[in-house]
Amino acid sequence: MKINPVIFLIGLFLIVACEKAEIEAPVVDNPVLSLSIPSGFPAMNSAVQANLPTKYGVALGERLFQDKRFSGNNTVSCSSCHIQSSAFADHEAQAIGINGRVGIRNTPPIQNMAFMKFYNWDGSKLNLESQAIVPIITHEELNSSILEVIGKLQNDPSYPLLFTNAFGDPSITADRIYRSLAQYQYTLISANSKYDRVRLHQNEVFTESESRGYTIFQLKCKSCHDTELFTDQSFRNVGFPLNISTQEAGRARVTGIAADYMSFRVPSLRNIAYTAPYGSFGQFATLMDVLDYFDNGVLEAENLDPILKANNNRIPLTQQEKLDIIAFMKTLSDSTFVGTTKL
Repeated sequence: MKINPVIFLIGLFLIVACEKAEIEAPVVDNPVLSLSIPSGFPAMNSAVQANLPTKYGVALGERLFQDKRFSGNNTVSCSSCHIQSSAFADHEAQAIGINGRVGIRNTPPIQNMAFMKFYNWDGSKLNLESQAIVPIITHEELNSSILEVIGKLQNDPSYPLLFTNAFGDPSITADRIYRSLAQYQYTLISANSKYDRVRLHQNEVFTESESRGYTIFQLKCKSCHDTELFTDQSFRNVGFPLNISTQEAGRARVTGIAADYMSFRVPSLRNIAYTAPYGSFGQFATLMDVLDYFDNGVLEAENLDPILKANNNRIPLTQQEKLDIIAFMKTLSDSTFVGTTKL
């Protein structure tokens, strides 16, 4: 019997296609996670919409966040400095990286990152996806390279499945590493403090001291620590003691503008009780030290914040006002977020 070559080729194609379909891995169900946006929070960074957290993307990001192979000698991970019980900061004045090297700045907490417009003390990055490379290549932090990191991960037999679940195939790329790390951090939302429960009328009230502190805070602190993030995300020189490092220039390191010299991003005060010491390089051991400094008078500078200039370079506070403000700031503590008991 004579076989029609066209029919034969079609049949052969169908057989190969069926066999290929049988050996292909099933499509992984990797749903987008629903981020619970707290009441009153500002809009999310636009980068979030382009990299929405997924079930397996977040799981991969958390695994990478804890992997010490991101450092040159496999001893330090992101989580070595960003510790959950400290609101993903630490208690070092300046960050301690590979081989005990000391960085020039204090480790910032990484809560509510999805709602931030700038990252790092100087705002050098506008999205988390591009921020991740900074600690990887910095000499005092992880002191590695993304190519070195990829090479290490490729030798771990557990990672191909994790990348397949998150991105559809086992390819380990720089972009996928950055995206998954960002996805994990986008889920670190903190908005379950006593302050939040009082604000939302959830059967909790301030003490007399906390209530007084809240009132004083509105008058003397809110101009910088505004919105439900407790930062207006601006960059200001508030006359804090200067870092002696010749590498430090604050926001001016990014912009090259003299008027930005020693201006830093206003930090969020959420979970502030967990993140001592304070200041861009840990200048202050306690919250009382910070308030005492403002009360006594800050350093003069040509670009000192106008609010301070208008008040003779200080924020005058009585001792009782300081105690009350601190009592209020402690109500911003989210014990669920940091995984500890209440303060």
